[in-house]
Amino acid sequence: MAKMTTAQALVKFLDNQYVSFDGVETKFVDGIFTIFGHGIVLGLGEALDSNPGGLKVYQGKNEQGMAHVATAFAKMNNRRKIIACSSSIGPGAANMITAAATATVNHVPLLLFPADSFASRQPDPVLQQFEQVNSLTTTTNDAYKAVTRYWDRVQRPEQLMSAMLNAMRVLTDTAETGAVAICLCQDTEGESYDYPDSFFQKRVHKIVRTPVACEELCDAVEAVKNSKKPLVICGGGVRYSEAGEALEKFCAEFNIPFAETQAGKTACLSSNPYNLGGLGVTGNSAGNVMASEADTVIAVGTRFSDFTTASKSLFKDDVKMVTINTSRFDAYKLDAVKMVADAKLGIIALGDELRKIGYKSSYTDEIKAAKDGWDREMERLAAYKYDENFEPLIKARDERTITEFVEKIGGTITQTAAIAMIRRLIPANALCTGAAGSLPGCLQRMWTSDSRYSYNMEYGYSCMGYEIAGALGSKMAKPECESYAMCGDGSYLMLHSELVTSVQEHKKINVLLFDNSGFGCINNLEMSNGIGNLATEFRFRDGDGNLLGDLVPIDFAACASGYGVKTYTAKTMEELEFALIDSQKQTVSTLIDIKVLPKSMTDGYGAWWHVGVPAVSVNENVNKSFEEKENNRSKARRY
Repeated sequence: MAKMTTAQALVKFLDNQYVSFDGVETKFVDGIFTIFGHGIVLGLGEALDSNPGGLKVYQGKNEQGMAHVATAFAKMNNRRKIIACSSSIGPGAANMITAAATATVNHVPLLLFPADSFASRQPDPVLQQFEQVNSLTTTTNDAYKAVTRYWDRVQRPEQLMSAMLNAMRVLTDTAETGAVAICLCQDTEGESYDYPDSFFQKRVHKIVRTPVACEELCDAVEAVKNSKKPLVICGGGVRYSEAGEALEKFCAEFNIPFAETQAGKTACLSSNPYNLGGLGVTGNSAGNVMASEADTVIAVGTRFSDFTTASKSLFKDDVKMVTINTSRFDAYKLDAVKMVADAKLGIIALGDELRKIGYKSSYTDEIKAAKDGWDREMERLAAYKYDENFEPLIKARDERTITEFVEKIGGTITQTAAIAMIRRLIPANALCTGAAGSLPGCLQRMWTSDSRYSYNMEYGYSCMGYEIAGALGSKMAKPECESYAMCGDGSYLMLHSELVTSVQEHKKINVLLFDNSGFGCINNLEMSNGIGNLATEFRFRDGDGNLLGDLVPIDFAACASGYGVKTYTAKTMEELEFALIDSQKQTVSTLIDIKVLPKSMTDGYGAWWHVGVPAVSVNENVNKSFEEKENNRSKARRY
């Protein structure tokens, strides 16, 4: 037996957790991110100060940001390593709720320790305590219940044992993993208990591959065997199963093209002749055309988000859906023929059976033709520039934006040309992180890499503010690689605090800040659906009281330089080229303020996105948009 406080026992327990996957053992908990405040510093803080064991202590700058760092770290380690996060009670705890949702939606393990009010209730209400008048058992931390895979509150020292064993159960479950919140009552943290020595023994949690059920395999073979034009979807499950090579071999043997989701990108090589690239709303012409003509879809490790399926309109009505997924919930979607199994084992088993019956698709030159067509479009996008013949890729009613941007902001760089140059000039194995705005669409279409697992796009929750924190988490996971945050100006203004942490930790990241003076993606959405230019561009308030005055010029490079970051401003392609090359010579984090022309991002390629449009409006353009939406909805699958 060992007498220690709840917090001391927690630290010792975390330091002895390991995972094993395919026989490779890894220490599971790297350390703890924290912003110390009341409710956590005297309990968990004392434990970490007295004896952290092998755990590193990291100092965050914003609770949401540090939890995003931890999420990205876990993702780039393919869910085999984590960094826990702790916070004070009240606002500090509430700040991590967004990050918890982000991790859970993306099936990434995130262990959170938000401090809680007193279990004894003797000093209630303490500073920052939320009081719900209909139940004093409710605190701020109850909000985590909606966004976590497991939630618990430790009100007595002995409760820590069952709470942490259940936390590890969920964190290491390939189907159920996500955020786990273990709420620590601040008085309980410091209370002592005689913990059994067995609680602190080294535990190796086996991350096992879910085997294929023979009955489900037979159903899948039956669904595929007569298919003439099948298509494979490579989802995030392919990445976490490390099944990319198996999927490539499967597609080559049976002459089947595959397309990637945002989560599955770089699980397979971009140069693979069967890789069509992205599909769906952020997809390209190759993936979307082949998807629309497919008679069978083999979806591996995807949760079928609306962007992947183009709001269930991308595929033919009579297409056969076959799923391979460890999650039974996801496997059942779209009324699919399901295989609840590990991605790698499922792909191999399906291949073995198709080989026995001599299966081959009926494709001839369609795959190459689709890829060649997209290659030509990529060349056009890379050469797209501002000149006397300039036409925006995204059409908008308010054409003054582009002219004003050139005159007042001074930028003449197009977003597509910038991405093409970035890909050409930065290292081949660079880590690419993004999350929100128009960049996920451009990157899903234009980013290529033969460095596996180098693309960290958080597009399950599309959480603005993930980009810079995510780039830091990626760098911490793979310190040998250059790490790039692909960030819009809107996301930068929302959350960039962990840029300071990157300087503090000597973990160089590179922020590529695409400044188009506003929330450009949403401006496109509102204006393309008949709404005016309403509160989506960064403009001064005009004399009529509307946010339609001049564009607000922001010097992001000057802002970041105050943090000790090496900064650049690029208004031309020549300045961007210099900055990209010079930034690679730096040892400190860098930021390139890229002034990109509004409406110069990629668009379309045949996919429809179902968004809420008013059924009636005084604006005829809105009424027209509603009619178009209803027409598209009538063609989409209903379940």
